[in-house]
Amino acid sequence: MAGTHTVVVGVSGGIAAYKAVQVVRSLVLAGHDVHVLPTAAALRFVGLATWEAISRNPVRTDVWDDVSTVAHVDLGRRADAIVVAPATAHTLSRLAAGAADDPLTVTALASTAPLVVAPAMHPAMWRHPATQHSMTLLRERGATVVGPADGPLTGDDSGPGRMSEPAEIVAAVLDAAAPRPHDLAGLSVLVTAGGTREPLDPVRFLGNRSSGRQGIAIAEAARARGADATLVAGHVEVPLPTGERLEVVRVSTADELATAAVDAAATADVAVMAAAVADFRLAQPLEQKIKKDAAGDGLTLQLVPARDTLAEVLAAPVAGRVVVGFAAETATGEELLAAGRAKLARKPVDLLAVNRVGWTETFGAATNAVSLLAADGTLAAELAGTKREVADGLWDAVVRLRDHRAV
Repeated sequence: MAGTHTVVVGVSGGIAAYKAVQVVRSLVLAGHDVHVLPTAAALRFVGLATWEAISRNPVRTDVWDDVSTVAHVDLGRRADAIVVAPATAHTLSRLAAGAADDPLTVTALASTAPLVVAPAMHPAMWRHPATQHSMTLLRERGATVVGPADGPLTGDDSGPGRMSEPAEIVAAVLDAAAPRPHDLAGLSVLVTAGGTREPLDPVRFLGNRSSGRQGIAIAEAARARGADATLVAGHVEVPLPTGERLEVVRVSTADELATAAVDAAATADVAVMAAAVADFRLAQPLEQKIKKDAAGDGLTLQLVPARDTLAEVLAAPVAGRVVVGFAAETATGEELLAAGRAKLARKPVDLLAVNRVGWTETFGAATNAVSLLAADGTLAAELAGTKREVADGLWDAVVRLRDHRAV
């Protein structure tokens, strides 16, 4: 994003503080003026000298530093964005309560700059009602929440509480510092996200490795640009967004997703079908758990086609509506684009986002690379970066298409 911004990076006392070094470095290398405000606990993980060397600015650790300049008010006024990464449960509660007893909290309280928080803590602490109450208050005041991600933590623990990757946090900070114009204001958009789970028996399912990150980023970007968004979400591995102008509909199977999406698409100005919907389901899910010893040397399951959400949306056209499809393929290069054009021939959407997936690509990652095809099969755009950056690039293309139609 063009322009130089003054960014305050608050670092609280969690092991993920080491990842905040990369957040600071990325912002500095991009030309921004970065001021780090570590808590006393954060300095137990990463020392003062590191923060000053990486940020290229002095670091205040006490509210009594530079009293004559009223430093926290001055920095709060100059800040274009404040980010707290990692944001521990303790720091989140202090921000939500309006505490002001260290350089980070007094600066945050003295500033009208947008606040971005990247939570990081043990899953039990993240799920605790006290932490969720803090998050509700911060979201209601307009804070942008990045993560937490679901994954391995320190020790043997795993679950929601892992700090999001630095690139994702930096993208959110720059978006907050210089928000996009409200070029989707007044529009109603539908976004589908996540994977579906097709039951095999009461305990097993047929699914995929989609995390839902890209679809969620698309919905959040739409809302940031003024749209009223409906997010139909299957299985996702990151927290779902909340707040004004966003309705979240939870689904599980391809059948449930198709029903919800077709209903929402009927009144949408734009429908972005980013969910990873199962192509097949079990013909008849079993009522009892399949016993391993009863399967003998193998197990044969009869799969039948699942409902095709995108095809059903296209079968009920709405005048002026823009439909964006997604095609996840394991091909590369020209074969990838050929696969996308073949899908366009079967399902004539207005824009088709084609991306490569694989064992370690796209699914669950913080970044994505998308080839955006126009309705005639020509390449409309190449999008790459964090999933939020890809989301904004996609909305840029939608806005261009709508403007072209209006001429």
